Amino acid sequence: MPNSKSKILHKLPAWAWLSHYTPVKFKSDVLAALIVVAMLVPQGMAYAMLAGLPPIMGLYASILPMIIYALLGGSSTLSIGPVAIISMMTFATLNPLFEVGSPVYIEAAMLLALMVGIISLLLGVFRFGFLIQLISHPVIQSFIIASALLIAFGQLKFLVDLPLKANNIPEFVSSLLQYFPLLHLPSLIFGLLSISLLIYLPKLLKSQAVQSRIGPTDFLVRAVPLILVCLGIAAIVFLDLKIYGIKTVGAIPSGFPPLSFPHWNWELVMTLLPGASMIAMISFVESLSIAQATALQQRSHLDSNQELIALGLANISAGVSSAFPVTGSLSRTVVNADAGAKSPMAGVLSSILIIFVSLFFTGFFEDLPLTILAATIIVSIWKLVNFQPFVDAWRYSKADGLAMWITFLGVVLIDISTGLLIGIVSTFVLMLWRISRPHIAVVGLVEGTQHFRNIQRHQVITSDRVLSLRIDENLSFLNANNFKGYLINEISLNDKLQHVILNCSSISAIDLSALEMLEDLNAELAKLDIHLHFAEVKGPVMDKLQASRLMKHLSGRIYLTHFQAIRDLAPEIFEQHKDYTI
Repeated sequence: MPNSKSKILHKLPAWAWLSHYTPVKFKSDVLAALIVVAMLVPQGMAYAMLAGLPPIMGLYASILPMIIYALLGGSSTLSIGPVAIISMMTFATLNPLFEVGSPVYIEAAMLLALMVGIISLLLGVFRFGFLIQLISHPVIQSFIIASALLIAFGQLKFLVDLPLKANNIPEFVSSLLQYFPLLHLPSLIFGLLSISLLIYLPKLLKSQAVQSRIGPTDFLVRAVPLILVCLGIAAIVFLDLKIYGIKTVGAIPSGFPPLSFPHWNWELVMTLLPGASMIAMISFVESLSIAQATALQQRSHLDSNQELIALGLANISAGVSSAFPVTGSLSRTVVNADAGAKSPMAGVLSSILIIFVSLFFTGFFEDLPLTILAATIIVSIWKLVNFQPFVDAWRYSKADGLAMWITFLGVVLIDISTGLLIGIVSTFVLMLWRISRPHIAVVGLVEGTQHFRNIQRHQVITSDRVLSLRIDENLSFLNANNFKGYLINEISLNDKLQHVILNCSSISAIDLSALEMLEDLNAELAKLDIHLHFAEVKGPVMDKLQASRLMKHLSGRIYLTHFQAIRDLAPEIFEQHKDYTI
């Protein structure tokens, strides 16, 4: 019975926190939910618009997915819903196929969410979560920065009321030059005013002067986007700004999200599959990184495969509830945690409040200016446009820096999906290049110790009769010939050489190509009357050596430690250093 209970708890993490839920936690979760909803309503509508979908779908995407994740997810504060990057990728996937906002476009968005969910679910069920973690952090970081830049440029069309295209920067510049004479000045002024309020109003509310008069302003700061929405609607209604050509959201249907399974067209499924795979990958990476950060702060356990399952089912629920792909939101998660959320119940309560909004308050948003939604996206996403990571990565590792720039240029010059794919491929190419050029060091004995270090970095003791080599990489077909070439060059510099010791302390694996190289090397060295020895061989590598022909023909020995090898093969070192105390 205890075993079955633990299995249930593992598959349904909600039981773990529901069993210890208290009224005190409920009060904290209610407050956190109110603050998150104040932020989520304008954000959700804005991100739906970014995806080329009706604003109401942004609210739909914040209902069932959050409830599903609360029941199955491992993070107590992660806020699931629409986010800018995934919305942009949704738009990039669907825009070339259908007319933006058309019924078939909406249907395809629902199908895309369903496919993302199925892919994530299957990866989680079959425990393939580790595969997504193979993508390097620099590439993901560069992708997010480049996508944020394109998202910001893409929203400018609502600020100037021009049909600008922003799939890439050349396309954006071309369309801007083409349509710039048609710029709509009232929309631009309204948009710039909205951006200014979003930037400076929180700073004003945080000032000591304001807080001394009205008290803590944390809730108001979080609710600034919603405040701006209310001010924008009021301006449209009472100042009759529509006569100046400022466009609004328009009619929004009310009610609970329609539940329906999107039409499954195999031809369309195969067309959407690359985009769905990319979205699933980025969705998981982003969600897991956010969830890990909060889990670390709360010292809670997080299972990557369970997160994939939860995220998969959340996206499936989005696909059947008239929504689009969702993932964890960094901004809303931070707000949720800062607001004092104690459990996933905060997400459930947020969903209930969103249902309340979609049932009774959609008419309130009909006069919401599109420029305000665009301004909300620009301000929230522009914080991600930071080029310092490129400088830091290049300073730390030229390979990582190069991968970042390749990804960035691929995204901004071609398109978001192709750029990400190029970045992933470049990462693996650079990784293979690094493995093929391993660090190889000639090592010597540090006087007075049993330690061996690089002769180019330390003052060490060596013998003309012995060459000690250490390769700091697993031996494989990628680097076997490189290592052999390095050894040949070192041997050519010393005609007194009698022994070669390969220090295997950094070798954890060896493949057949490398074994064959060592066999050939052993035979060639024997012809020169040079003995090949091994030292500090790890168990898995020793198993491979013993299974090979090398052990039958090895001209030298295998030593437990490098010190034993040197003491045996170069005793003159210790005779020359009489004060050696080891």
